[in-house]
Amino acid sequence: MARAQHGHAKHVWRFFRAGGFDQVRLDSGHDIAALGELDQKLWVALACPTRGLEFDEVTLDLIDADRDGRIRAPDILAAVEWTVALLKNPEDLIKGNAALPLDAIADATPEGQRILASARAILRLLGKEGAAEISLEDAAHIEQIYDGSAFNGDGVVPIEAAEDDDTRAAIGQIIACIGPEQDRSGRPGVSQATADRFFAEAASFAVWRAEAAEHEAAILPLGERTEAVAGSLAALRDQLDDYFTRCRLAAFDPRAAESLNPPLAAYEALAGTAVAADQDALRALPLARIEAGRALTLTDGVNPAWADALERFRQDIVAPLIGARDSLTESDWETIKTRFAAYRAWVARKPATTVESLGIAAIRQLVEPAVKQKIDGLIAQDLALEPEMSAISRVEKLLRFLRDLHKLLNNVVSFRDFYTRSGKGMFQAGTLYLDGRSCELCIKVEDETKHAQLAGLSRIYLTYCACTRGAEKMTIAAAFTAGDSDNLRVGRNGLFYDRKGRDWDANIIKIVEHPISLAEAFWLPYKQAGRMISDQIQKAAAARSAAQQGQQQAQLIARSIAGPTQAAPPAAGAAPAATAPAPTGQQAFDAARFAGIFAAIGLAIGAIGTAVATLVTGFLHLAWWQMPLAVLGVILAISGPSMVIAALKLRSRNLGPILDASGWAVNTRLRVNIPFGTALTAVAQLPPGAQRALTDPYAEKRQPWVLYGVALAILVALGFLWWQGYLAAWLHRL
Repeated sequence: MARAQHGHAKHVWRFFRAGGFDQVRLDSGHDIAALGELDQKLWVALACPTRGLEFDEVTLDLIDADRDGRIRAPDILAAVEWTVALLKNPEDLIKGNAALPLDAIADATPEGQRILASARAILRLLGKEGAAEISLEDAAHIEQIYDGSAFNGDGVVPIEAAEDDDTRAAIGQIIACIGPEQDRSGRPGVSQATADRFFAEAASFAVWRAEAAEHEAAILPLGERTEAVAGSLAALRDQLDDYFTRCRLAAFDPRAAESLNPPLAAYEALAGTAVAADQDALRALPLARIEAGRALTLTDGVNPAWADALERFRQDIVAPLIGARDSLTESDWETIKTRFAAYRAWVARKPATTVESLGIAAIRQLVEPAVKQKIDGLIAQDLALEPEMSAISRVEKLLRFLRDLHKLLNNVVSFRDFYTRSGKGMFQAGTLYLDGRSCELCIKVEDETKHAQLAGLSRIYLTYCACTRGAEKMTIAAAFTAGDSDNLRVGRNGLFYDRKGRDWDANIIKIVEHPISLAEAFWLPYKQAGRMISDQIQKAAAARSAAQQGQQQAQLIARSIAGPTQAAPPAAGAAPAATAPAPTGQQAFDAARFAGIFAAIGLAIGAIGTAVATLVTGFLHLAWWQMPLAVLGVILAISGPSMVIAALKLRSRNLGPILDASGWAVNTRLRVNIPFGTALTAVAQLPPGAQRALTDPYAEKRQPWVLYGVALAILVALGFLWWQGYLAAWLHRL
């Protein structure tokens, strides 16, 4: 578009027709260079994901500038524009080579000059100085290039970059306190932001500690031991305040003294249990008995839960500050709090830092200006190489685009690889072998249920297969576009080969049913009729069996209720009974019932015979050349509707919904017609020239009952026609 706007002649595009629509041909570098002029409505796809495709993921990530996991048309156009600008001849893009002659780099621009200089630097670092070309394999050793230099332009300085032990130690301490940052070579180091944060925290902590040294008498009442024993004071502070406050309340009102002491019930609750000095129930009680004006004894008569803490408090704080004693008055306690007030205020001003664990001695050494200056100098030295080192990574980018860009365009802008069968589309994950067929249209999916909701609109028969290879797992959607679906069902197993040739166990977990082929549609009515007859026979047999079982059970129940009967002896001179009881399990013959059944059967046979006679009579009245047409008409009447419906659906098969469900933005109808679908799914066939023995020694010996039945039917029909005189008349006409 930019060329047209600046008055240049528009590019002449060429198209090819495949899949029922026109697709652009990108046969030359000038076609690729002019891609920005092509109306995006003519692109096959406008976006695709960066994962789940059979394509170099590093290249896809380089094109995906915003790193959102999707490549859109603007990303592709930007990659094309950048690559073409760095090549003297855009025809190099068509070759798909992974190597580039140095003299092919367009060095007329500053970017090209940097790329060329970086390419030469890479070759020099790899010991190939003077080489005429650089390969992707050379540029892919970028870690080796970075490893060969302490500075790589990323602004992260590793420990190895320091020239003296003190600076190395300082960098190690920064990493230990704040955490490492990785440079381009993968080594841990520090950046300017990390160094600034560390030294700011170190300086703040050092200033805070210097305040205590400057006002030591006020802030550290016990000198250097103050911080060590401050914990003894903090552990008892609330309890001591509580004790003396209770004593003042008891002095204010003597009636309160009894209530301020623990009630007897609190001790009774402990009586039935094993009491330990560190129980929470004891720690909740006062330090000692509450009395008006009573000093706190520090040794005897104290709460056992606080005895050890009071002893440490007496030794660490009371004795050094106010002298050795066994009890503490409220005024003594106020004196101790006053002496520690400045220390508490100083502790409250303590800055939150990560450097405290280093110790004040190490921190004082680190805050020396020379230490930070050296580290800042190393970082600045590293950043000075950023343009050159960044250009090194762009050399790899250029070589990847040189190799892969044309292929990507033939899988996004057009689907040339897929429709011309010159290769496989990058969305094709591999080949599934199952049910005597190989399916080439297999696509990776993340969620088969979600995918099937949209993919079902494709009108393509899809089987979702869970594929496993050791601990690896993936799910594919395989399209069956030839054969039939008779033996395709959930649970069937197959073998999947990915594009790398690795084999995976495949198991069908979900099926989206659609017509597969016209041959399947032709036989479908006959199969359905056969299944219906089979189902009806099975239902009738099951019903008859159930009825017989019910009658037998009813007879058994009746006999068990009646019990055994004994025949009375006949009276003297009486004649024997005229009838004898029927044998067990037999029923009296119902002549009327069976007469009705036979009459119904006779009527049915007569009706069928009349219908057959009518059909045969009409058929025999046809001329000889009309008879095949009549047979064909019957077949078409049965199979025709099914085939017409299937043909309409097969002609409207669309790959678009399948790809859309996988994250693509398909821009047209990707038809999969009958011939193309047949090419995507290969049905098992014997190799050309293979020898085949048709004799099966283990074949079942079947009686030709069908042949017997057909022959009998023909004889009956001929006899009927002879009896009616139709056959003689027909022979007379011949």
